[in-house]
Amino acid sequence: MSGLVLPPPENKQDVKYAPYKDETEMRDIMDVVQVDFSEPYNIYTYRYFIHNFRPQLCFLARDPQDNTVIGAIVCKLDRHKNIIRRGYIAMLAVDKRYRKRGIGKELVRRAIEAMDAEGCDEVVLETEITNLGAIRLYERLGFVRDERLFQYYLNGVDAFRLKLWLR
Repeated sequence: MSGLVLPPPENKQDVKYAPYKDETEMRDIMDVVQVDFSEPYNIYTYRYFIHNFRPQLCFLARDPQDNTVIGAIVCKLDRHKNIIRRGYIAMLAVDKRYRKRGIGKELVRRAIEAMDAEGCDEVVLETEITNLGAIRLYERLGFVRDERLFQYYLNGVDAFRLKLWLR
């Protein structure tokens, strides 16, 4: 990857990772994401991010025992101000029972590598300022706090916009 050094993938034999395949996985993504998100997304929001941009930038983590989705990342890539190719992490979620195993980090790593392969210049995302676990994860991966967005979420909580420059 140009200008970026991500930590090597962790050896996680107990989790299977794969890019988003097709609409049959949509309900699985929704089920894992909606548990923790403060914003209620409908199926059209998921379809907007996944199908209108690049489905190959979305990844799922599955439990190898029963193949259930235990984590997902939903991303897009488009132009920002018609100059910069900007990747956007719209959603990242890991089932609470599987946290602290590096699954979120691996999903983000895979998404960033896929965006970099597509010529992405930077990656951005927003997260609630109260979500300290997410902030620590992204900052360990090289993201920096770019902006504070006041009352960004429907629940009135502020957000940090985090940014990672790839080029």
